[in-house]
Amino acid sequence: MTSTQPQQVDVGSLSVPQLVDVRKQLELELKQFTTMFGQLKLAQTRFQSCLDSVEEVRSENQASLYVPGHLSDADKVIVDVGTGYFVEKSRADARKLYKEKIDFVVKNMEQLQETIHRKQDNLRVVGELLQVKLLQRESPQGTA
Repeated sequence: MTSTQPQQVDVGSLSVPQLVDVRKQLELELKQFTTMFGQLKLAQTRFQSCLDSVEEVRSENQASLYVPGHLSDADKVIVDVGTGYFVEKSRADARKLYKEKIDFVVKNMEQLQETIHRKQDNLRVVGELLQVKLLQRESPQGTA
C-alpha cells in the first residue's frame, strides 16, 4: 500500500550533504508557496474589484465599462465564470458569485499561509542543525 502522507525523517540523523539538500528543497517549496500566495492575493483583488463594480451599478447611473457605452438594464450584468465563459446574471446573483469566490480564495490563502509558516519553521530548524553539524565538524574534538 502506498501512503499519501509524507514520511517524517529525523533531521538530526542526516548528514551535512543531506541537510543541504533538504534545505534547498525547503527553500524551493517556500518560494513556490509564496508565489502561489501572491497569485491568490491577486485573484482576491480582482474578484473584489468585480464585486465593487457590480455594487456600484445603479439604475439611475449611466455606467461605462472598458468602452464607451451604457447599460440598458442595470439589474443584469455579464460575469466571467472562468475559462473565457461569460453568463448573464442578476446583480444579486453576481454579488453572491463574487463573494463566494472571494471567500474561497481567502480560505485557500489562510491554508497556504499556515503551510508557509510550517515550511519557514522547518527551514529554520534545518538551518540551525546544519550550522551545529558544521561547527562540530570544524571543532578539533568533533563536539560543539
